[in-house]
Amino acid sequence: MTGTLFPPEFLFADRFFCAYVVALAFILGSVLGSFLNCMAWRAVHGGSVRKGRSRCTHCGHILSAAELVPVFSYLLLRGRCRHCGERVSPRYMLTELSLGLFFAAAVLRFGVSAEALRAAGLACILLSLSLIDLDSYRIPNHFIAAALLWWTVFLFFAPAGRGLSFWHRAGAALFEGVAGGAAVGGGMLLISLLFDRLTGKESLGGGDIKLFFAAGLYLGPAAGLLCVILSCVFGLVFALLRRQQRIPFGPAISSALLLCLLFGRQVVIWYMNLL
Repeated sequence: MTGTLFPPEFLFADRFFCAYVVALAFILGSVLGSFLNCMAWRAVHGGSVRKGRSRCTHCGHILSAAELVPVFSYLLLRGRCRHCGERVSPRYMLTELSLGLFFAAAVLRFGVSAEALRAAGLACILLSLSLIDLDSYRIPNHFIAAALLWWTVFLFFAPAGRGLSFWHRAGAALFEGVAGGAAVGGGMLLISLLFDRLTGKESLGGGDIKLFFAAGLYLGPAAGLLCVILSCVFGLVFALLRRQQRIPFGPAISSALLLCLLFGRQVVIWYMNLL
């Protein structure tokens, strides 16, 4: 993509500067992960992040700044509330750690660039909808709309091509994205309708299909197919761990999409070279 400030090879040339930038990315990601976890919890249980400070969900104790340091507070307090001693869900630490690690990985993969920013912003959107889906079994439409808007914004940073104007680059990116969205989202819609008709049970919710469409937009047809395969694998693993008849599929799709965003094209190129 155009809009690269520090490409990966520049970061790798100076290990101290690279470590500094990656550490900043991790800290930013973990802080945002803490905020998004709070936002998602209040969205499901009623409330707003603009009203009131964070509290222990067991005793209502208002958490101090020292108890809100991402990842480290959970580890230092051994996963318990300092006031009442009740266990705190590891989801908080895992959310902070996961987004922090993804931000760091995006910087290592894309450098300090528009593409890293696109990946980081999408990760925030996907994390939010995944947390809500885990608790409510629904994917709010405004998160899908946010993902589509975010994708549209970064059409202006389409990869540069030799002798190609901005409009040609943006047009090519638009065509690839729409083709991927139609192939992945449309394909999953048809499969879902066929499965529902044969079994009489609902296979995919409307939010899942919309999320698959968004995955196709970001990845294109080939990497989008890889995302579908990984989503199914992650979904099966999640079902075994959760051990419930009904499972939210949004987290599996989101995890596969982010993984393919980092490495999907390389995997597709490697596979095509085998043929």
